Amino acid sequence: MSESAQPLRIIFAGTPDFAASNLQALLKAGHQVIGVYTQPDRPAGRGRKLTPSPVKKVALENNISVYQPLNFKEQSDRQTLNDLNADLMIVVAYGLLLPKAVLEAPRLGCINVHASLLPRWRGAAPIHRSLLAGDTETGVTIMQMDEGLDTGAMLLKKSCAISPTETSGELHDKLAVIGAEALLESLPAIADQSIEHIQQDNSLACYAHKLEKAEGEINWNLPAEQIVRQIRGLSPWPVSFTCLNDATLRVWQAETTDQACSEATPGKIIATDKKAIYVAGSDKAVKLLKIQLPGSKAMDTSAVLNAKRELFADGTQLG
Repeated sequence: MSESAQPLRIIFAGTPDFAASNLQALLKAGHQVIGVYTQPDRPAGRGRKLTPSPVKKVALENNISVYQPLNFKEQSDRQTLNDLNADLMIVVAYGLLLPKAVLEAPRLGCINVHASLLPRWRGAAPIHRSLLAGDTETGVTIMQMDEGLDTGAMLLKKSCAISPTETSGELHDKLAVIGAEALLESLPAIADQSIEHIQQDNSLACYAHKLEKAEGEINWNLPAEQIVRQIRGLSPWPVSFTCLNDATLRVWQAETTDQACSEATPGKIIATDKKAIYVAGSDKAVKLLKIQLPGSKAMDTSAVLNAKRELFADGTQLG
């Protein structure tokens, strides 16, 4: 977009921290955000107090009008959006499927910042699913939205490697930065309508189902590498867990070892040292590095062993 061109009138729609990072980047770069859409305030914390989303907090700090419809079924909500007379709507982890009337309201339509290399991992939990599946690469796709779920034309992709120790929380933070960079890079060509639209190959698509807490239960009959991928992929939410003496032991961090344990029962503690607990998988031992006992906070395993080593005697069965 040339310097003489009018700045885009942008509506931003998003809810969690990942989206807030993108909104902050837009504002820092001087883009004109004329309104922000986000999910209604939700109860949070022990007091279940209604709490604004991270995106709403950023909007209010920057004196931007905030809209929080439950959905866009009401004509009045669609009309409010139309009246903003936006050039473009940027959607980042908003949490609502947008109807056709909303997708077509801005002059340039709606674009989405999606945390995967589409068409891989369409859906709600692309970051977690990439780790659970053992992917070695992921990234961010800027996509022109259509009525399908993450099925629109791809406008820009940025990729990054997934490290062997990365958790979903760490990967989330990395992709939030990459996503903001990709968004800012794409906007000039979107504004002058010179950006190329590349259709997705639907035959390569897979669906990133929303995470359920029950997925955190560790199956020690699996290979050690798969167990560790689960622990990484579900940290910091919902966190993997196993049973220890009829109580729930949460496992925040672990790594694979070269220690073969085909003779040991899966889930059995086969050794401890000053820093870790070693548990048998189906093939090799899993090294537990950060755990959480009931009623306690997550701690390095070394600290837990200093206080409660008797809970983790060799031969103790987990799960």
